[in-house]
Amino acid sequence: MDGGGDLRSSIKKWNVIYPVYINSKKTVAEGRRIASGKACPDPTCVEIADCCSHLKIPHAIELDKAYPRDFFQVGRVRVQLKKDDGSPVNPAIKTKKQLMIQIAELVPKHHGRTKKQEPAASSTAGTSKGKGGKKKK
Repeated sequence: MDGGGDLRSSIKKWNVIYPVYINSKKTVAEGRRIASGKACPDPTCVEIADCCSHLKIPHAIELDKAYPRDFFQVGRVRVQLKKDDGSPVNPAIKTKKQLMIQIAELVPKHHGRTKKQEPAASSTAGTSKGKGGKKKK
């Protein structure tokens, strides 16, 4: 990528979204920025980035950065909400809060999450039946 330095300097002006901002398992004091009812459990940077691409919003993942309040929360996503002239990139999403709510709605539907939940549900159902059968004997 030629002009990588120029790209990085323009990305610095973009908004930052940490996964903690939309994590329903965190409190406001721990960094959650939207209502817990609208938030989603344990989002990742990759899921947030996929949701941004679905919403057609330019984004960049920074895995080398950590959340200042909790250094074990590694990774953040930079998003471009407004063009250089000040007009919104996506007319439906004008503010950072609107974007976070949209992302939180999309993350549970993320293809990585739906695939992980199906095998887990079937394996737990099978083990509970096996344990119940042994107790009856």
